[in-house]
Amino acid sequence: MKIELYYAPVACPLVPYVTLTEAGADFDVHIINLRKQAQKSPEYMRINPKHKVPLLIIDGKPLSENIAIQLWIARNFPNAHLVPTDPWLELQATSMLSWFASGIHPHLSRANTPRKFCDTDGSEGSVMRLAHDALIEQFGIAETMLTGKEFFFDHFTTADAYFFWCFRRAQMLEVDVAKFTACTNHFETMKLRPSVKKVLAFEAEVQSRLAAA
Repeated sequence: MKIELYYAPVACPLVPYVTLTEAGADFDVHIINLRKQAQKSPEYMRINPKHKVPLLIIDGKPLSENIAIQLWIARNFPNAHLVPTDPWLELQATSMLSWFASGIHPHLSRANTPRKFCDTDGSEGSVMRLAHDALIEQFGIAETMLTGKEFFFDHFTTADAYFFWCFRRAQMLEVDVAKFTACTNHFETMKLRPSVKKVLAFEAEVQSRLAAA
């Protein structure tokens, strides 16, 4: 099986990079330079007209959207236990991925690039303020779920990888998350995992390479 991951530093392809690594998968990585709009190049648009990352190519067939990618990895590498084995808990894990994708991730996008969501002059501050407020509410929910726990379930799952990216991105965007001690503990625990150390080292290498290009 040939697996290829289209990746951009800082962005959410970090999530499948972590889970593929956790699964012990052999995969190639293609770098997409978002700052140079490489995701909108004719070459990339031919394989992913949504012009987004991540994109997974499995034996020549493209699979987009992080939730679908996470489920594919979990199902094809069952020994990695990337989702709970109990059917109800597996659904809960899928629900969590959906929440991160639709309830947290979009607000991170608004906080990062407010003019993509409202181009009225002077609107940036309002868009960012509302995004930050929404993120604080969502992280409050996650805080309750993580209190007294190392991971969302009784072991590491795909949900932990996606939430790690969300919480990290929020900090990069200067969202005030200091009061969320359980989320912070989860974040620090995740940083100790070999898969996360590997992707963060790779990210630094790619950023250095792109900056020099």
